[in-house]
Amino acid sequence: MAKKRPQTKAERPKLIDGEIPVVGAREPCPCGSGRRYKACHGRAAAHAVTELVHRPFEGLPGEGDWVALRELVPAATVELTLKDGLPEGVPSVTLATVLPMAWPALRRDDGSVLIGLQNDTASGDLSRDLADTLLRALQAEPGTPVQGRRAPAEGPRLQDVLDLRAPFEPVVQSGFEFWVPDAENATPEVTASLERANAAAIPTARLTGVDAAYWCETPEKNHLRWVMPHPEEQLLDALARLHAAGRSNLGEGTRLVGSFRAHGLTVPVWDLPSGVTADDVEKPAAEFAERLAVALAATEPLTPEERRARGGLTNRQVTLS
Repeated sequence: MAKKRPQTKAERPKLIDGEIPVVGAREPCPCGSGRRYKACHGRAAAHAVTELVHRPFEGLPGEGDWVALRELVPAATVELTLKDGLPEGVPSVTLATVLPMAWPALRRDDGSVLIGLQNDTASGDLSRDLADTLLRALQAEPGTPVQGRRAPAEGPRLQDVLDLRAPFEPVVQSGFEFWVPDAENATPEVTASLERANAAAIPTARLTGVDAAYWCETPEKNHLRWVMPHPEEQLLDALARLHAAGRSNLGEGTRLVGSFRAHGLTVPVWDLPSGVTADDVEKPAAEFAERLAVALAATEPLTPEERRARGGLTNRQVTLS
């Protein structure tokens, strides 16, 4: 038998990491190694996009409100201002808590863009995922939704895309009628979908006298959940000082019951009697903010009573993100 001729392979072009595009996990790696992407350059990319950013909204105006709209508020919208202005054919960009069908984004027939904040994301950097969705929505065909995907590891973040000088002013909505331009004349199917969504939404209001504080109504009692920007340890010490002194409530029948962490910020929670409305708690919240500022400035060690109060607060603390 004749000997087999040795096989030779043409030399593949070598690519540097920055030139290798993201492809499907099971597709051949574009570097030409012959291995699947997930077993080659996809390993580093996967690590980069899954590394958790604990404060994804840090540096954005209204960081506390970003967290609240992501975790607490059923229906709200915010008009966004882009760093480089709106592209031609895009009259507006609006951030929404949630969109129909849980779409990450939607470009309406008139060219305007809606971005959904309450969506699962593929990477550990929510800011990068949202920026990627926003940029793709700006280029989408009018009348089409934008699906989620894994954002490029080196892609821009919201801090790179949005105008950081523009205010962030959430508008809490009573329902999801903002999904459609003309809710009153919507089809029966759309009307039924809106009714279901509205029925599941908890009545919520944003306080006007303090930042990032949201009142909500539930069948048994009402609550105030207040996203605070202060360093966690300093804030817990301050809350403990006030709690031990009997000055942590927001009026008769109210009670500070604990806190939770969300996207790197601490969110104290108060129980309120069912009859207490958002308007009723405006003045007590403003007065509490003044007491908290004094407690935050204190530097002396906690007393035994204050340490016990702090332990009670931390024992009831949970992390949402």
